[in-house]
Amino acid sequence: MRRASWIALPALALGLALAARGADKDQGAVVEMDGLRSHAPAGWKQETPANRMRYAQFRLPKQGEDKADGDVVVFKGLGGSADANVKRWKGMFQPPAGKSIDDVAKVKEMKIGGRPAVYLDISGTYVVRVRPFDPNSPTEKKAGYRMLAVQWDGPDNPYQIRLTGPAKTVEHYKKGFDEWLQGFKK
Repeated sequence: MRRASWIALPALALGLALAARGADKDQGAVVEMDGLRSHAPAGWKQETPANRMRYAQFRLPKQGEDKADGDVVVFKGLGGSADANVKRWKGMFQPPAGKSIDDVAKVKEMKIGGRPAVYLDISGTYVVRVRPFDPNSPTEKKAGYRMLAVQWDGPDNPYQIRLTGPAKTVEHYKKGFDEWLQGFKK
């Protein structure tokens, strides 16, 4: 009996050491999109998707004096071209007085896993429906918000990926979001 516990102790110590080493790498959940994988940043809290249209979902704890958390949502297999989705995403925002939506929106092309993607960075007042799929639902306006939104056509499916939240919170997580996107590999 004593001998078995001496054998178990080194195995337990090795397991704990490997777990601690993994935590030091600042890596969170693995997200897979069409055979490409990337570790989400460790500070992202993985959640069960809120509805069947969402493929993956993360909560990003609020920063500083922001009043709300941010979130990352991944949609898989939804239609619409990059141009149509960028137009729709722009329609979710109102620019500050004296500015146009194009003054507060930047669109660029990038690659994810070697495939083209379109990346929108937009800020202003975020206008959302209280019941998202009900066109008669009242809207809620959230001033000082920002969204980083990506349309990526993977090898098998289109994906829309959005980081949305108060501007300071989004700025805090932007670097990790960008690195996560660039990290998708086989």
